[in-house]
Amino acid sequence: DRIGQAAGRPAPRVVEADIRDRTAIHDLMERSQFDAVMHFAGLKSVSDSVSRPAEYFDVNVGGLVTVIQAMKSNGVRKLVFSSSATVYDLGAGQGAIREDAPFGPNNPYGQSKLMAEQVLQAQEAAAPDWSVGILRYFNPAGAHPSGLIGECPADPPDNLLPYIAQVAAGQRQYLGIFGDDWDTPDGTGVRDYVHITDLARGHLASLDALERDGHGHVVNLGTGRGLSVQDVRRAYEHACGREIPFRILPRRPGDVASCYCDTQRARDVLGFEARQDVDAICASSWKWVRHLYPEVSPS
Repeated sequence: DRIGQAAGRPAPRVVEADIRDRTAIHDLMERSQFDAVMHFAGLKSVSDSVSRPAEYFDVNVGGLVTVIQAMKSNGVRKLVFSSSATVYDLGAGQGAIREDAPFGPNNPYGQSKLMAEQVLQAQEAAAPDWSVGILRYFNPAGAHPSGLIGECPADPPDNLLPYIAQVAAGQRQYLGIFGDDWDTPDGTGVRDYVHITDLARGHLASLDALERDGHGHVVNLGTGRGLSVQDVRRAYEHACGREIPFRILPRRPGDVASCYCDTQRARDVLGFEARQDVDAICASSWKWVRHLYPEVSPS
């Protein structure tokens, strides 16, 4: 209902089913006439994947195979896939990461995403009438500008923005920053944060490119600009008008100093360029937080 309200049009039809349920997915495809599929149904916590690897491969790879089979049976040949920068070897020491950078996921989540990409590329190679858009996200963040749609993690967030948001809302006491001695301007880790509305535009551009070109593509979606943890924390303080307390903690295994994407292929193939900056990300997140926690006083 909130999607419809935010979009100013009738709410979309929702069918709740497990992505691994072959009968449910096939029946849905058979009952409807789809032109394409956008596939977001995956598990996405790096830390959770380390403790539950079998479930991550089951959902992220097995669920995708279920979708492909249902598409094949019902004549749907275009798919836009939600992938991740975790497929890259982020410790390789390169600057802006291009799509031809070395692979090297160091956790089951990233491994499952890379395997899913390989399944899709094999399917596309085997069936010339298929076209697949693989979009590798760099740290989606923020909320819908209306404040009606956003992220509400059931468990402690793995990602920076929802964690900061919970601190701002009084749900957590402080932000833990994992290391302040990295080789970055302020010593904290640098990442590329892309607003979810930009991410959504990237998916529409991907679908348009599949229709136009008749073949697939692999594209990074990010801003091409790196922001440190402290940059983001200060931007959120500005958005919410309150202090975000923090503590410096030991580095986490597997972390890297800096990770941001090269955006040239996104411009060339999709005509895509991010429009929203960190201030827009934080402002939209804070608007969503105040919708989520009405008891939070305005500031």
